[in-house]
Amino acid sequence: MNGLVRQRARLARVRRIQHGLAASVAAQAAGRVQMLETSRERLRQLRAELKPVEGPTTGAAMGQMGELAMRLDAARNSLGPTIDSARSAAAAREAERRAARRDQESAEKLEAAAVRAAEEMAEQRLRQAGRRRPGTNQGDKE
Repeated sequence: MNGLVRQRARLARVRRIQHGLAASVAAQAAGRVQMLETSRERLRQLRAELKPVEGPTTGAAMGQMGELAMRLDAARNSLGPTIDSARSAAAAREAERRAARRDQESAEKLEAAAVRAAEEMAEQRLRQAGRRRPGTNQGDKE
């Protein structure tokens, strides 16, 4: 029975480690989504801040500002599919984390059940051993 307890404890340790790794990967994926969304928002803010200077300007300055605005818009728009991809990857990593947590909880329950069974067996042996002793000492009469 001790072998079973050790095996279940080892399985529970492995499942805890697996859940920790899955949680770490899920957190990294969520962080990547957050970083991409922050970048997109920052690009939007930069684009909104592009305003022509008051007063006389040259056509070249206006053209440069227009091109910069166009590039900022293109960069922000190209982040859309990347963010969608990162979100789906983060959702998949979160699902893997939940599955790892479920496996961990299951392994912990199995470990607890094995420990309880081992304790019950040990108590039962002690009770049985306690019953046999008086019967073996009856031959010693003083």
